[in-house]
Amino acid sequence: MADDGQENSERTEEPTQKRLDDALERGDVVKSQEVSTWFIIAAATLILMSFSGAMSARLTAVFVGFLANAGTMPADGPGLMAVLRRTDFAVLAAVSVPFLLLMLAALGGNLIQHRLVWSTESLMPKLEKVSPMAGAKRLFSKQSLMNFVKGLVKLGLVGTVMTALLWPERFRLESLVRMDIPAVLVMAKSLSLQLLGFVVAVLALIAAADYLFQYRVWHEKQKMSLRDLKEEFKQSEGDPHIKGKLRRMRLERSRKRMMADVPKASVVIMNPTHFAVALQYDRGMSAPVCVAKGLDRVALKIREIAEQHDIPVVENPPLARALHATVEIEQEIPAEHYKAVADVISFVMRLRRKRA
Repeated sequence: MADDGQENSERTEEPTQKRLDDALERGDVVKSQEVSTWFIIAAATLILMSFSGAMSARLTAVFVGFLANAGTMPADGPGLMAVLRRTDFAVLAAVSVPFLLLMLAALGGNLIQHRLVWSTESLMPKLEKVSPMAGAKRLFSKQSLMNFVKGLVKLGLVGTVMTALLWPERFRLESLVRMDIPAVLVMAKSLSLQLLGFVVAVLALIAAADYLFQYRVWHEKQKMSLRDLKEEFKQSEGDPHIKGKLRRMRLERSRKRMMADVPKASVVIMNPTHFAVALQYDRGMSAPVCVAKGLDRVALKIREIAEQHDIPVVENPPLARALHATVEIEQEIPAEHYKAVADVISFVMRLRRKRA
């Protein structure tokens, strides 16, 4: 219990939508049994008000015919079974609509609390379900205490309503033994509807209060600790360490490809040690293209590769810094640098002609 209390005290953050969706997939939803009970009792009251007359008339006709023809009914096996089947079909036809309404009410009592969920996780065997310690914790939990108090409140309220309703009718109830059966049925129906009406009203208040309590308990259970939030972020967005490692690997691959393109350059423009931009220009190209650029160690590596392949290296710090800031790899240089770069390339071409 101490561990549970400590764990609950760490859950201070509101649940994320992903956690709520995961709980729904597991079948962990807000569920108040009082709401379902209220729907069933309310449906039973509606059925008694709307269908009791027609249903009783059909059942009466079935059983009156059954008793009236009792002397002519076959007593042998096949004949008696046929009679019983006809009687069963007639009874089912009389109660099918009320029974269907009760089923829909029971389903509606669950659907109004949460959408339809298909999950088999609650059916899976778990050790905690048979653990004596876990059973003791459930027995003395807040949920068990609430159920006990709720049962006492229901018993007290419904008992009070029944007493207040039936006590004034006690003399009429005593005279039921002297009344005809039709009159008894009419009086029983009237008292039953009054009683069910009051019970439905009382249970509506209990169901609303119980749903709010169950929702609060469920919401508190779904709350997350900071550690839970970090783990969920890692699962949804990826581990930051892994993402950083992948980013470094991508940069390394990109750098290797860039270094492999340095021998294609026509000239490397440098700030002596900090900036290097390798440009390629061939006849027919609209503008020079940057094939490599870098800072510090990368710049020195570009210079080293250029010198190994006899590519001219021109030191022009302002132009090197400007090109490094404005041009990307495999892109043409901006128009504002055309003249400065053209001067450099012209210088390189004159240098090559002199060497030749």
